[in-house]
Parts: sequence; C-alpha cells; structure tokens
Amino acid sequence: MAAKMFDLSGRAALVTGSSRGIGLGIALELAKAGAKLVFHGSAPSAKLDQAVAAAKALGAEAVGLAADLGDAAAVERLAREAAAAFGHLDILVQNASVQDYVAIEQFTEAEFAREYNCNLRSTFELVKALLPGMESRRWGRVLTIGSVNQMKPSPRLTIYSSTKAAMANLVMNLAKSHSGKGVTFNNLAPGVILTDRNEKALADEAFSAKIMDGIPAERFGQVEDCAPLALLLCSDAGGYITGADIPVAGGMQL
Repeated sequence: MAAKMFDLSGRAALVTGSSRGIGLGIALELAKAGAKLVFHGSAPSAKLDQAVAAAKALGAEAVGLAADLGDAAAVERLAREAAAAFGHLDILVQNASVQDYVAIEQFTEAEFAREYNCNLRSTFELVKALLPGMESRRWGRVLTIGSVNQMKPSPRLTIYSSTKAAMANLVMNLAKSHSGKGVTFNNLAPGVILTDRNEKALADEAFSAKIMDGIPAERFGQVEDCAPLALLLCSDAGGYITGADIPVAGGMQL
C-alpha cells in the first residue's frame, strides 16, 4: 500500500532547471517512481541530453526542452510544449532560478529584472498555463523550490532572496484558493546543497567555514536530501499536504 502511494505511473512531470543539480536529482527521483519526464534547460546542452538519457536508462519516457525563463514568450512555449509532450502535464516542479552574488549597491536594473522574471514571473506564468489542465483532471502537483535565503537572506543575495520569499508567498496563496480540485501547492526550501552552483562560493575556505557555523546539522546538504521529499509532495502520499513551506537546510533557517 505504501509503495502504491508513491507510484507515479501514468503521470507526466515538468521539472525546470533539471539538467543538473537539485532539479536533476528531483527529476530522476520522479522517473524512478514511474513518471514521464520533461527535462528543461535554459538552452540546448550536452547536460540536458545526458539528463534525458539518464531517465530513459531508468525505463522512463523522457524529453528535453530548452527555454529562457526570463522571456515570457519562451515560458508560454515551454508550457505548451511540455503539456503536449505526453498529452497532459500533472506535475510542475519549478526549480530553475538565477542569482548573482553581489551587494545591493552593485545591482543593476537589468539584474533585478533578470532575477524577478526568471525566478518569480515564470513561476506565475507556468502555473497559470498548466493549472487549468490539472484542475480539469482533478489531480495535480505544483512544487516550487525556494531557498533558505527566503528566511535568512544573505547580504550578497538581496534580490534573489526576495524573489524566493515572494515565490513562497505565491504558493501559499495558491494553496489557499486552489486546493479544492485535487491540486496541491508546496514549497521546498533547500539550504546549502553541494551542487556545481555553490562550488565556487564554497571553494573559499573562510566563507565555507563561516556558513558551516550557522548550520546546526554541521554538514552541507546533498541533492539526495531534497529529492525524496519532492517525491512525497508530488505523489498521492502527499495528497493532503498543501500550503507547506518546508526547509531542507540542516537547521540553517533557525
């Protein structure tokens, strides 16, 4: 019975930013559970092709789509093509985001727009496009990937932190107003996860030690710390969980 609750056979999922890192880990976890996968990258790449191949090696149906989430027209196309890939789209994991490690004095209007368009506006647009289909089938899962920075913002990630806080607020609003037709809305907020995105920053030993001092679990996270929770929230096992904002941060949010 428990295994059946996590079975995603027949479900189709779009995981944005899934050519690497947390997005790739979540997408492959969903593939192992039987889901059909639409992988996404900002542009065509060998990593995107490899991600699709990895899912197929697990026995899953999978395709790869490229789209710049900062471009509204590209987001609309991504939603349309993702839904058409397998005839329907049941699961949206909005993982892709952009950030820049600079103090607020160095932020430009262009960077502000880049981060808000990719991180927040695209989330709204994808949900707006895909939600009607989920509601009509009386089953859907929307999972956004936030950040511990939405709770404890880094001084060098001012705009990024605010986009993640706004995205979590959007999810809570959607959960309150749209959970009555079999669709759930949740936010998973990772802490410092060992991915290639964080590799450069953590290479600074002094900075890395300072960050570690703020993590009660006394270790950095792995992609594997996030993926099983994502599966729970995207399956029947998590069907009565909606409006949750769950940190996976080793206590860093405290």
